[in-house]
Amino acid sequence: MYPFLLILLFLFPSMSSAQNGTAPCPLDFNALRQLVQSSPQPKLDNNTKCQYILQGLRLVQSEYLRRTGSFLPSLDSAESCWASYQTLVNELVHDFDIRRICGFETSWIAEGCMNITTRAGFESVVPPSKISDVVAACNQSLENSAPCASCTTSMSTLQASYLTGRSVGNLSDCTAYPSIYAAAFANQFGPTDKGTAKCLFSLDFTSSKSNRKQRKIVISVVVVGCGIGLLICCGVFWYLRRKNDQFRKERRIVRTETSLDSGLESISGSTTLIRFTFDDIKEATKNFSRVNIIGRGGYGNVYKGVLADGSEVALKRFKNCSAAGDVSFAHEVEVIASVRHVNLVGLRGYCTATTPFEGHQRIIVCDLMKNGSLHDHLFGSVAKKLSWPIRQQIALGTARGLAYLHYGAQPAIIHRDIKANNILLDDGFEAKVADFGLAKFAPEGVTHLSTRVAGTMGYVAPEYALYGQLTERSDVYSFGVVLLELLSGKKAILAYSDSQPSLVADWAWALVRKGRAIDVIEEGMPELGPPEVMEKYVLIAVLCSHPQLYARPTMDQVVKLLDSDLPLPVIPERPIPIIADIDDIEKSVSSSGSGHFFTSAGYQPYKLQGDGLSTPKEEGESSHGR
Repeated sequence: MYPFLLILLFLFPSMSSAQNGTAPCPLDFNALRQLVQSSPQPKLDNNTKCQYILQGLRLVQSEYLRRTGSFLPSLDSAESCWASYQTLVNELVHDFDIRRICGFETSWIAEGCMNITTRAGFESVVPPSKISDVVAACNQSLENSAPCASCTTSMSTLQASYLTGRSVGNLSDCTAYPSIYAAAFANQFGPTDKGTAKCLFSLDFTSSKSNRKQRKIVISVVVVGCGIGLLICCGVFWYLRRKNDQFRKERRIVRTETSLDSGLESISGSTTLIRFTFDDIKEATKNFSRVNIIGRGGYGNVYKGVLADGSEVALKRFKNCSAAGDVSFAHEVEVIASVRHVNLVGLRGYCTATTPFEGHQRIIVCDLMKNGSLHDHLFGSVAKKLSWPIRQQIALGTARGLAYLHYGAQPAIIHRDIKANNILLDDGFEAKVADFGLAKFAPEGVTHLSTRVAGTMGYVAPEYALYGQLTERSDVYSFGVVLLELLSGKKAILAYSDSQPSLVADWAWALVRKGRAIDVIEEGMPELGPPEVMEKYVLIAVLCSHPQLYARPTMDQVVKLLDSDLPLPVIPERPIPIIADIDDIEKSVSSSGSGHFFTSAGYQPYKLQGDGLSTPKEEGESSHGR
């Protein structure tokens, strides 16, 4: 009798919950169990396990939506559902408490986005035309990269334009609803199809053994083929007595391309990318016509292009490319490919080609942002000023994108170059963080990275510029400067009549200290918002751009402050910034003995030392700070 009860508990884990006064769980975790048992189980850290558990729950909810028309189980079944899921997890991992380790609250499994609980509720928020677009893009096998990219691209506008309300917890939040809906109704194969699970829920249930076997076969064929080809080439080369220099150059090209392509193919998350041919790129840009240039930078030019399927894209073409620069190119592709968020620029694919006449070609293909960059609207040729509602939307979207990089991506990513030029705007003025060429992965448990200083003057955090200490809050500082630019219409570094520069953050702080925070807001801004809201945004910007590291909030805290009525923390006093020569500095520090100053050398701390001034570096302090 006892073994029989154990079998019942294993097969029907929700029965015991029902007997304890809670409703049985209506979610079918057996659908996920069958997929998991047919796939390998790699060793993962806790954060990655939690991500897999989160995505697995969303797959189960999609199957539930497909069967019942409801996104969520009832609240009185929440405990039973967690118990059911815990039973499945226990079969795979020992001593892993889902809710305790991952921080999920019991009620979250029954609460979602904007009080949308049913299919009808979702379809009342999203227009039928947009749902038709998703069905047209997603109703096919999503195992391959091109269909998956088309499907996920079509879904990205739903959350950005229609599911903009508040989510409860982080289980069935607004970012997950499009994938849950698309897997249930837009794809004929359903959420339990391996291709659908991989594309829409980032769950790869393919067998690693079969993949390894196929790779071994391919590698063997390639090795044998390359060996035979090498023998033939060497014979011809020897026969021509080493007179064919062009042949040797082409061999080097082949080796370079093979090495780069191997690195790109191994990038995590790059399975949905499209590798474009150089002919595809030339056709899309009309052979890199000058009229199609929409941006220029130190890396090269950005072109507007139209792909063969009619979709418009932006193509970032790196100039002065060489084999030595392939590491940087592969790194940028890796960073963009590893993230997917409505407030990050989406990567379509890439192109690598090397020819005797055109040299090394390295190109990244991204979604086209029709409204250009934030810099264009604040300081460029766009004459019409942005209204307050649009500025508010841009601020919140940028904050959400950065918060995802810091806390949603695995591992976390520090952008390092947040500025107005790198905040792009789509046709609905939704902000998209772009340009990951300087981004750094932040290993878990590391308090800061010590690295060479990179970025743009005026946006670089003081502790990073001075000591090379890079943390997520370095991005927070840059975001604070961009937010002040957005609110005031003034550039990060101001210029006065005497040609002495000043930081916009110091200018704004001076007004805040005098109780004139509202004076930071740009004059002539159309459609002004409530004064208390605009003042709150100014205070948040000043807090984020505080020169002291731990005075700044984290990006997830910034999102909550911008998007809620939470009270703002007290803004600590700032070191007194002065634009001055040495004489002025000496007069200022004579009373206090120390101070911080922005000079032509950057944001520097000074101390009185004897009869003169010294910096901590002159006193022998390390590059890791005080």
